[in-house]
Amino acid sequence: MPSTATPPSRGWFTQLLLRLHFTAGLFVGPFILVAALSGALYALAPTIEQGLYRHELTAPSSAAALPLADQVAAAERYVAEHHPDDTVAEVRPAPSPGTTTRVMFTEEGLLESQTRAVFVDPGDAAVRGDLPVYGTSGSLPFRTWISTVHRSLLLGDVGRLYSETAASWLGIVSLAGIGLWAFRLRRARRGRDLVLPDNRVTGYRRTFSWHAATGAWVLLGALFLSATGITWSHFAGDNVTALRSALSWQAPTVDTALDGSSSTSSGEHAGHHGGGSMTSGSATTTPEQFDEVLAVARDSDLHAAEVRIRPPATADTAWIVEEIKLSWPVAMNAVAVDPSTMTAVSEVTWADYPLMAKAAKLGINAHMGALFGLANQAVLLLAALGIAAMVVFGYVMWWQRRAPGARVGRAPASGALARAPRWGTAAVVVVAVGLALLLPVVGVTLLGFLLVDALVTTFGRRTR
Repeated sequence: MPSTATPPSRGWFTQLLLRLHFTAGLFVGPFILVAALSGALYALAPTIEQGLYRHELTAPSSAAALPLADQVAAAERYVAEHHPDDTVAEVRPAPSPGTTTRVMFTEEGLLESQTRAVFVDPGDAAVRGDLPVYGTSGSLPFRTWISTVHRSLLLGDVGRLYSETAASWLGIVSLAGIGLWAFRLRRARRGRDLVLPDNRVTGYRRTFSWHAATGAWVLLGALFLSATGITWSHFAGDNVTALRSALSWQAPTVDTALDGSSSTSSGEHAGHHGGGSMTSGSATTTPEQFDEVLAVARDSDLHAAEVRIRPPATADTAWIVEEIKLSWPVAMNAVAVDPSTMTAVSEVTWADYPLMAKAAKLGINAHMGALFGLANQAVLLLAALGIAAMVVFGYVMWWQRRAPGARVGRAPASGALARAPRWGTAAVVVVAVGLALLLPVVGVTLLGFLLVDALVTTFGRRTR
């Protein structure tokens, strides 16, 4: 009688995806859960900050705005009394009526990319208070703390390494989920069961239905957040930066050297999370120069209300005026101004950005919830809560799969590579090595997973 046994190589890839999806999710699930919940809170942070720091952010005076010179001078008098060692780093004029001007100072003991902002009412130059602010986005203490939790779990370099591992694996777990979803598509009786939970079943099958349906809805968001989040990471981020540099995909910068010997350097991440630290100016500046430099920039091609004015670090470098409008349509033009002649000596416009530099900038702004305002933040909130729900469903499924009397659930069967054809094993190894080169943390952990899986399979066979 002919044998009806399943050929050894059949179904190996589905088995590999299932075990990879389970093992990676089990390992990085805790951080993904924390990152998702902190990301959801970060999406709400701009609105929360408006309430927490209402006094500093609002300007009660209805009078016409005074010159920047008067506002800067008021901030300098305040700093001389409360923080005498601080130096002006930049000024951000009030972007709209009822808001305050930020005069920002360097200060010892603050984080990289962090300055102390003195909030000034532009109508009467009254100081409304001072707070440490972070990066181009101008994050106030609450959002800065949430961002730190989101990136490193408050564990420093160790937490950031785990964060990079989890952020990278989020994309891989999602891709493995796509594969498993595609295999389910071939067997599904009703298409709606792939995108809507089936409440007709109970127990493990119901939890699985919710897990899969939620994954289908948040898939694109998870892949987007993973891809953009990787660019902030240490090892993978450095590789992405090197690749963009080699392909001339970096954002252009204005030349600040008045002798033409050097230029500024800032990228998409400068001042967002740990990049682009500000330098205190050693060149002589006066409050009146802020008005003069801004007037030169306005005569060039800077028209957005959201701008920052940075004094030169040394006497042989230029002032910089940059648009910092992160919402759509973005405004990212920049001008370097020679203070001796009050003329623009270098300009960069959004049109000068290469296509990939534009894509990176827009992706990062969207990841931060700044690109489309409240709509962007609402989508991020839903995506983050969906990812958190998937993690919880995954752990519940693991618990529900436990055998009678067992303390933990069963893992999917190992040995997929042992059943794979030679070409399949070779393809998996090539992909793992390629990931190791581009995403070192993922590549190393993936190779480790494949090695452990092979050892468990071999040891299990010998034991049996």
